[in-house]
Amino acid sequence: MAEQRDDRRGASGVGNGAGGVGEARRRRVSEEEARAWAGLVDTARRTTAEGLVVGTSGNVSVRVGETVLVTPSGVPYDRLTPDDVTGVDLAGRQVLGTLVPTSELPMHLAVYRATDARAVVHTHAVHATAVSTLVHELPLIHYMAAALGGPVRVARYATYGTEELAENMLDALSDRTGCLLQNHGTLTYGSSLAQAYDRTAQLEWMCRVWLAASSVPGRAPSLLSLAQLDEVAERLRGYGQRGGDGGGG
Repeated sequence: MAEQRDDRRGASGVGNGAGGVGEARRRRVSEEEARAWAGLVDTARRTTAEGLVVGTSGNVSVRVGETVLVTPSGVPYDRLTPDDVTGVDLAGRQVLGTLVPTSELPMHLAVYRATDARAVVHTHAVHATAVSTLVHELPLIHYMAAALGGPVRVARYATYGTEELAENMLDALSDRTGCLLQNHGTLTYGSSLAQAYDRTAQLEWMCRVWLAASSVPGRAPSLLSLAQLDEVAERLRGYGQRGGDGGGG
């Protein structure tokens, strides 16, 4: 969602569909949370630098124990400091900081409740968003779809920041680690910020490849079969360095 406000402080009673989100509830930030926050800010800035979001339109989160650190609503990432740590518990109650958490908090929390995710990245990447308006599932244009669990589905459209969108997203994420959000963008998760980000970048790249190939007049791109994708998935299980998704490089 394009969060263009600059809500530098939370206000009592201001919520995003997860009771009490806007209330400032302070406790001391642990060393682990401080390190995780630094990584979150770096990842958020990377989404902007690499063109996956415009302004503050995306959001990033990372789980530390029972606390979820999230980018705040409407604050440019280059303005975030170590003092801006923003965190909620899994029920959506704010436990760290005074900045209002992202309005897409319901999506992030839904992922953490339903999966073993440690990090979530949501973007409005151009090519992925374009594809989300054209198909119900990204055609199998490249074998790296296997790194996301299989053919990437498109979650049905719902208004940003709503529980309905979070539910639609979970449907699309079944047995997957990433999905497209219809007329909206992307969401991926992983065991780390680096993995979640890499999956987002791979998804955007695959969407770009499909759009380029399918735009050639009089030609249709060749697509992989599910059997071919299954073979790749098996090879990826033992590929590369520990904790990576592989990729044939």
